[in-house]
Amino acid sequence: MSVLQIERLGRRGDGIARDAEGRQVLAALTLPGEEIEGDIVDGRIDRPRILTPSPDRVRPACPHYASCGGCALMHGSDGFVARWKAQSVTSALAAHGIAARIGGVATSPERSRRRAVLSGRRTKKGATVGFHARASDQITDLRECLVLRPGIVEALPVLRDLVAAGASRGAELSLSVTETAAGLDIAVTGGKALDAGLTERLGDIMRQGDFARLDWDGTPMTRRAPLLRMGTARVTPPPGVFLQATAEGEAALLAVTRKALEGAGRIVDLFAGCGTFALPLAASAEVHAVEGLAAPLKALDAAWRATPGLHRVTTETRDLSARPLMPDELARFDAAVIDPPRTGAAAQAEQLSASALTRVVWISCDPVTFARDAATMLAGGWRMGSVYVIDQFRWSPHVETATVFTRD
Repeated sequence: MSVLQIERLGRRGDGIARDAEGRQVLAALTLPGEEIEGDIVDGRIDRPRILTPSPDRVRPACPHYASCGGCALMHGSDGFVARWKAQSVTSALAAHGIAARIGGVATSPERSRRRAVLSGRRTKKGATVGFHARASDQITDLRECLVLRPGIVEALPVLRDLVAAGASRGAELSLSVTETAAGLDIAVTGGKALDAGLTERLGDIMRQGDFARLDWDGTPMTRRAPLLRMGTARVTPPPGVFLQATAEGEAALLAVTRKALEGAGRIVDLFAGCGTFALPLAASAEVHAVEGLAAPLKALDAAWRATPGLHRVTTETRDLSARPLMPDELARFDAAVIDPPRTGAAAQAEQLSASALTRVVWISCDPVTFARDAATMLAGGWRMGSVYVIDQFRWSPHVETATVFTRD
């Protein structure tokens, strides 16, 4: 049994300490400054005993917190979590020699996640549906959740019925669940092959809950089209497509984007998805939306065509990691917004940096790759404005940012 002092939190929210030999030890569910005790196994203490608690420690409100891996920071006060997320961004930028000003932290409220990827497994008595337990392949069977919207929590019994009906024994299903204006949109992978009997059974289960659509390993079963509002448009997203996790987080990102791009007449939206930024921006500007997948762009285009009063929106299916827009292509636009995946946009950053644009709004969901790409922009003579931290994944170590690059 070792007694250690927590120095700081790592990127995944685990406490970092040093053993008697100076080796790094990770400790789950701890806070900086705490003295802990526990057995070190493979460089970790999974169940530390808190000897001296931090003044930032609070009692987690969720009954599943001790086992569920969905939240890693519920034992920290809201103020601490906001400060830590902001510091994780400034630290990543500082590693590239970049000093940044945090313009604010926007934290989504409790019970606001409208999209989540749950796991499911059939059991002898039915099924288990929830998030993986911490550092385990076991699934915590959720009966309550303080991050998911109430409509998703209320549907958990029906989701368990889906898993019990459609999972092979021992197989794990992935369930992407999105709350839409027309009901829940469910995309399941890893299930049994559909036959007449399973199709009928799944249809019966769908009618038990407020389900708009069930996509079973690529085969859609639709009661009504799921709808998401993006600006004045209503989008029917492809099954399982990426969306902003909360409406509040999306609104915060849009507020930064709209303010930065005021007056721009022609905007290019890079990694556009199904229109999170393109459709709202089309209220005042022409937009060219570029995305690597065709299905989201098809949904974006259909929504634009069905919505009166928007400026022209064009789409282009293009892998921006392999074939970024070049400076001569970017010259057609007044400004850009970019929202790349967690791997960032190294190739596109090089071309944006060398372009004649004067305004780029950069959205990121990973501070490390954002810092790398920001360094590329700054090396090209750009200035970086305040960085806004958007916390859509409350109590998790996940951090999103928005900032504006400008130059004369």
